[in-house]
Amino acid sequence: MRWDGDALLMLDQRRLPRHVEWLRLSRWTEVRDAISDMAVRGAPAIGIAAAYGMALAARQGAGERDEADRGLRHSRPTAVNLFWALDRMQRVEPWTFERALEEAQTIEEEDRAMNYAIGRHGAELVPPGAGILTICNTGGLATAEHGTALGIIRTAYARDPSIRVFSCETRPRLQGLRLTAWELMQDGIPFHSIPDGSAATLMREGKVQFVVAGADRIAANGDTANKIGTYSLAVLAQAHGIPFVVAAPSSTIDGTLPNGEGIPIEHRSGTEITEIEGVPIAPEGCPTWNPAFDVTPGELIAAIVTESGVHRPPFALG
Repeated sequence: MRWDGDALLMLDQRRLPRHVEWLRLSRWTEVRDAISDMAVRGAPAIGIAAAYGMALAARQGAGERDEADRGLRHSRPTAVNLFWALDRMQRVEPWTFERALEEAQTIEEEDRAMNYAIGRHGAELVPPGAGILTICNTGGLATAEHGTALGIIRTAYARDPSIRVFSCETRPRLQGLRLTAWELMQDGIPFHSIPDGSAATLMREGKVQFVVAGADRIAANGDTANKIGTYSLAVLAQAHGIPFVVAAPSSTIDGTLPNGEGIPIEHRSGTEITEIEGVPIAPEGCPTWNPAFDVTPGELIAAIVTESGVHRPPFALG
């Protein structure tokens, strides 16, 4: 994302990697729809987009403030960064376009700095020459820049080019195959994309020494909501004696929730399962169950890395 005079320019992640297309969003409702339709995704990026959406609301007029806040809050339910950013924008005074835009840009800059700090702290945990397994997309596309889990990988690779990366394809929307692979190729970091179901075999063969994932919401006890399939990786990592690490800025921590039971889990359209790029692949009328996230219990997490450092269990966050 970048601000361009009177509009927010947003890279349309739905079109990657085959097409690089930018959306020009000049109204807060367009930002809401971009979040809901996943033109932008990744918890930190969703929060940044929402902040710019509020700036656009301020540009449209002071009367748009509360309506925009309500509309953006309903765009996606799980990523707490969305609500954190909107709460922060609601505290902006005086409510002018200039002041709102300044705050949105500050949120973006702070996220950028947090991601580089996460990368530095997390890279210290990576064993020399490790095989690193990750899921979904947690790079620059999901944040202001550099990334959270992928930021750790980037920093670790800069220090130790012998590390190996394995990226889960991440069904059903294939963010790992479409987006993480694209970012790793842009950076020239050697990697292999893998089917989600091959992670256990990869671990059994001794090719993985470190698993790192991002987060959309972290409860006070360390229970972590992330892309569906993350919980499976944590269970597999424990079974194979491999550290499972979560990387996220502190804005992803929801200290109001004592545990993960209260994290709202978004359920999305079954067409994400039954279709690929709009092409039906399932029998017509096939029933589906499509939660976008799962919750990994804190006891399966070896460390949670934020911009402030490495947090170890038992977790007391927030």
